[in-house]
Amino acid sequence: MALQVSLVTPDREVWEGPAAEVVARGTEGEVGILSGHAPMLIRLAIGVLRIKTEEGAWRSAVVDGGFLHVTSAEGTTRVDVLATHAEMADQIDRRAAEARVEEMKARLAKTEDVGARAELAKALARLDAAD
Repeated sequence: MALQVSLVTPDREVWEGPAAEVVARGTEGEVGILSGHAPMLIRLAIGVLRIKTEEGAWRSAVVDGGFLHVTSAEGTTRVDVLATHAEMADQIDRRAAEARVEEMKARLAKTEDVGARAELAKALARLDAAD
């Protein structure tokens, strides 16, 4: 039986549908979800979320934190990803992400800036998802 997956942000639904597998980066490391997974709630780190469709194709999205919630009821496993910000890999502007990486590296070379470090991580995750 497939997973029912929903990836949403406060602004919009990014992706929804059946899937065979979900792989996410939590703050404590990566987690893989298959049908029948035990219920859980994890805090997401900045990183790539990978969704394997029922047809076997992998879809990637980048998420900038949030939560992943797994529930199981009546033989159905549901994965809800509640992200601060998310976008599918095919929506990522690679040139803009590369420019953002260079901008944040230059900013960090001048001063230790926690905000710039987070923005650099987001831009690098976008490049990773776009590959």
